[in-house]
Amino acid sequence: MTENSRSMGASSVIEVDDLIIDFPIDAAFFKKKYLRAVNQVSFQLESGRALALVGESGSGKSTCARALTRLYQPTSGSMKLDGVEINDPHIGLSRIELARQVQMIFQDPFGSLNPIHTAGHHLLRPFKLHRPELSDAELIENVYEVLARVGLNPPELIFNKYPHELSGGQRQRLAIARAVSTGARFILADEPISMLDVSIRLGILNLMADMKNDGIGFLYITHDIATARYFAEATAVMYVGHMVEWGDSDSVTQTPRHPYTQLLIDAVPEVGRARKHRPVSPGKSQIPLWTADSRGCPFVDRCPLVESRCHSEMPMITKISDNHFARCFALESANQCDVKETKTDHQV
Repeated sequence: MTENSRSMGASSVIEVDDLIIDFPIDAAFFKKKYLRAVNQVSFQLESGRALALVGESGSGKSTCARALTRLYQPTSGSMKLDGVEINDPHIGLSRIELARQVQMIFQDPFGSLNPIHTAGHHLLRPFKLHRPELSDAELIENVYEVLARVGLNPPELIFNKYPHELSGGQRQRLAIARAVSTGARFILADEPISMLDVSIRLGILNLMADMKNDGIGFLYITHDIATARYFAEATAVMYVGHMVEWGDSDSVTQTPRHPYTQLLIDAVPEVGRARKHRPVSPGKSQIPLWTADSRGCPFVDRCPLVESRCHSEMPMITKISDNHFARCFALESANQCDVKETKTDHQV
């Protein structure tokens, strides 16, 4: 085992608090209009555990992940790794220090690798950058070890292969190998199995599950709420940049309380289960454009349980169980749960 892989067992945490990310989309009369892609999102990532962000396209899942790697600049909010601010390189982590500890796996295993370089080249670069003290022989030894660790055997043969000579599953394993070769303690996996054959998706999920045992924490971004329950200990459901329901994966997926989460789960096909036909609001079918001036619940135009106040007020956080929360006025109206409005209740 390499020195980097031994260090991954150390306990660590990423804390995201009230994250807001705006993007300029229009300018009229010298006044810019901004899309609010992420609105007051808070969560924690712990080493050795996985948090799944679930929701349809445009819900802000990938934007959160890219902000954690400084690919996007947050408008406001805090992002900390072990108490050190991620977003301010002057008082916090340098770019290379952040890259050493936080890596990203992208959705497309065909586009995330350079086609003119071998598998060995893709892995030698992070080792040379982050562990310059290694000799040439030690570099090769470490690359072989990482290839074997992700199931690319025999590593001596895979080392000299180009991406076009690998299958989709092998390419994604190579992308995972590249991420862990820095000694990363956190991996942000953005739809890592969505472009793979169904027959090999489970293998990739099991590989990442094994890495959790080595102390690596995962932010698992997916449209598939079923795989979120399988892989992640905690799940947060996002809609239009907002966390609408979150908590333990079993609780969120087995007893969903927010109407949007219920619709997501009903859309999952299951053999032998009669499909539920929940009432859907006759309003807009597309997700709304959310800005800093938007008010009310983001799900109001599609919600079957809409109330008059939903158009003007944001629901407070409702505690459903010890680690299960949601934002919905219908839950408050039923007086079935305690209503909280503390930062602690935002955390997953």
